[in-house]
Parts: sequence; structure tokens; C-alpha cells
Amino acid sequence: MKIKFCGAAGQVTGSCYLIETNKRKFLVDCGMFQGNVFDLNYEPFPFNPKDVDFVILTHAHIDHSGRLPMLYKQGFRGTVYATSATCDLVNIMLKDSGHIQEFEAKWRTKKRLRKGLDPVEPLYTVEDALVVNDYLYRASYDKWITIDKNIEFMFKDAGHLLGSAIVVIKIKENKRENIITFSGDLGNFNIPIIKNYEYIDYTDYLVIESTYGNRFHESRAEEAKSLYDIIINTVKAGGNVIIPAFSVGRTQEVLYILNQYIDIEKKEELKNIEFYLDSPLAREALEIFEKHKECYDEEALNLLSKDIDVLHFDNLYIVQTAEESQALNEKQGVVIISASGMCEAGRIKHHLKHNIWKKNTSIIFVGYQAEGTLGRRILDGEKRVKIFGEEMVVNANIYSIPSLSGHADLGGLLNWVKNIKNGVFKKIFVTHGEEEASKNLKEELERFVQCKVEIPKLYDEFQRFRT
Repeated sequence: MKIKFCGAAGQVTGSCYLIETNKRKFLVDCGMFQGNVFDLNYEPFPFNPKDVDFVILTHAHIDHSGRLPMLYKQGFRGTVYATSATCDLVNIMLKDSGHIQEFEAKWRTKKRLRKGLDPVEPLYTVEDALVVNDYLYRASYDKWITIDKNIEFMFKDAGHLLGSAIVVIKIKENKRENIITFSGDLGNFNIPIIKNYEYIDYTDYLVIESTYGNRFHESRAEEAKSLYDIIINTVKAGGNVIIPAFSVGRTQEVLYILNQYIDIEKKEELKNIEFYLDSPLAREALEIFEKHKECYDEEALNLLSKDIDVLHFDNLYIVQTAEESQALNEKQGVVIISASGMCEAGRIKHHLKHNIWKKNTSIIFVGYQAEGTLGRRILDGEKRVKIFGEEMVVNANIYSIPSLSGHADLGGLLNWVKNIKNGVFKKIFVTHGEEEASKNLKEELERFVQCKVEIPKLYDEFQRFRT
């Protein structure tokens, strides 16, 4: 048995793990690299896609699913196993990603042709992305899926995103059985709408994410109040509030929090403010969130039982067309929630271009910003950034509300590991984090586990999980 770390090793994005047994090769996740490692997407897979038998997908976010169309484009024809909610979300997210790849390739080609350079091909197209939907298999939580007599796996709720999963895999080889568990992205406690992460009973080997492995989130209630205060104060000053938010996950959670203030706590100041959701993908995702109420927590279900729509309020306007989006450039004293969450593509870049230079603008980051992304550069305090090739001065007020992130903090990660029953591990691999975060989580784990804790590098291989 061998595992190869084909992504999210020494970095946050590009989640992809190849597992080889005597008779099978399969992947856990096949995600896109983002930020300053985006060019890795253009490199060949470190395996032959035609040799891969199947894929187990932890959740729909593009850094976990975004290279699936490339996998099929290069010859893979196996099944992708995911929860039902993940299957629905992947369908719309990959289609949207294909559109972005086409648009970006067209834009880059236009610039290159002017310089006498060759055109660029998109990583994949919308048509390529749609192929994936034909190979999706909808699996339930807490039920074993049998691949053959030697491999079976189970999904447990990861509490990170609608449909997100921890993957527990049993592998029998040479008359011995080993269990390897992939945490996927573990959720922050008390994320709006969805349930908290589940615990597992036992595992021999553990692959755990470390996105926030070196920090603790503030109180969610306090930071929700911060969101409220920033909006009120910015609008009173005549400025706009710009919230870059991932279309799937963070957007719905922000809407849930705003709905709490407006429809339940009756905060009149918010009722007089116009809120705009400007993301076609988020609009589609809202329908999927409303469909999969089996993923909701007790609080959300209780509100629904009282006929309270947890994701809508009267002064929320859903932007439909590009023309409607452009019309927001003339608005003052409004809140605009738009994608992408890391400001790398989509309509958010237009809203930043028209607002980032204004001193009465507030930009609120509510999700993780990968190294090298426009969002990370703004958050890190750069005073000048390029948007659509034009240098812009950053005069806006910049805020971060990390407790609204979908990722568990250090306390949440350690709590999950400590609550694994019979937690005597053979080895733990720390992935999906920047160097400092992964290193800190490794050191914290070593305080109470008895096994070796590794931080693999990209393309590292572990034969029978021994280096």
C-alpha cells in the first residue's frame, strides 16, 4: 500500500492523494491549485489518469474538485463517489469553473497575440466540466461503500460545507487490514445552517488538514456583531461594503447571519440598507442549499419549522444579469456580496475596481485567502494592487472575520483528533496548510499522540506508509 501526495502538500490548495494497493489505484480529491501555485495546474498529473480506478471526493470546493474535468479529459473513466449534496454542488461549480477557464484563456490570448505570442488554451471548458456529472455516484453518510472484497469506505460529516465529508477507508492487503482516514476540510464549530463535524471510531493512518493549524478564531457571536457594526458605520458614512465570499458556503452563511439580525432580532437599521448578492453561482447554490435540508443543524430546522426563510430577507436583491451588476457601480451606501472569495476571478474584481480606492469603502474578508491571491495581498496590507491590469490604490478599510471561515481552528482540529476512539495511530500526515500552520499543528499533535507525525512535501510517496 502506497500513498502519493499530489496536492495540498506544503500548501493549502490542490488537494489530491493517490493511493495504490496491489490491485487498485484511486484518488481522494482532485483539486485545483490556486494563488501563487496556480501554474501547477498546467503540469501533467504525476500519474496516468487512465490507470486510476475511481475517485473519492470529500467536498465540492474547487481546491478539492477543480481538476476532475482535466482528469476525464486525459483518459480517466472511473466513478467519482461523493455525498448527494456534493454531487449537486460539484455540477454547478465545475461548470462555473469551466466558464472561468475559458474567459481567462480568451483574455490572456488577446494580450499575448498583441505581443506576437502564441494563444493559450483553457485548462478545460464548460463542455469538459459537464462530462464529470455523468460519472458521479451519490453516497450517504455513515454507510459503507464496497468497491471490492479488499476496499470499502464510509463518509462522515465534516461540518465544513453542505455535503462535506471525512473519508474512512478500509484496505485489506496481504491478509492484513488497515484503515486510513482523510479529514477533508474540517468545519468550524457552529457554522450556520449545517451540522458540526462528526467523530470517528478508529484509524491506523490519518491525513489531516491544517489550514488554521496555528491560530484560534474569535467568538462567532462577537465577530457576527463586528459584521453588523462595520455595515452600519460604513453605510452611515456613505460608503459601500464589499464582501468577497465563496459562492458556495461562506455566502450562504453570511446571508444566514444577516437574516438573523433582520428577520429575527428585528434590527431596523439593517432593514433600510440594500443588500445585493452578485454571483450567478451563489444564486444556483442557494437552490441546492434549500434542497438538502438533511444537512441542516437543529437551529436551522427549527427556524424553518416556524416558516422563517433562513437564507432570504426582504431587502436582499439577487443580481441576475451583467447589466444589473454593472449598475451597482453607481450605488452608494449598499452591501455587495460577490465572488470569488479570494478575488481571483468573477464579478468581485469589478466591484473592487470601483470601490477599493475610496476611503469610505469597507472590504470584509470572511474566508481563507491563499498565498499569492489578490485577496491575500489586500488583506496583508498592500497599498497598491493590480486589477484587470490597472494599478489601484488601496484606500478602503480592510477587515477580516476569520470566525466566519468554514475551517476549524487549532482548537477544533486538536479536539477532533483527541476524540477519535481508541486513537492509537501508526502515522499522521499533516497537509493542506502553509508551512507555519502545518508545523505548529504537527508540534501540538506530538504532545499527545505516540506515533510519528509527518508533513509531506508535494509528490512525496510513502510505501506502506513508511518513508
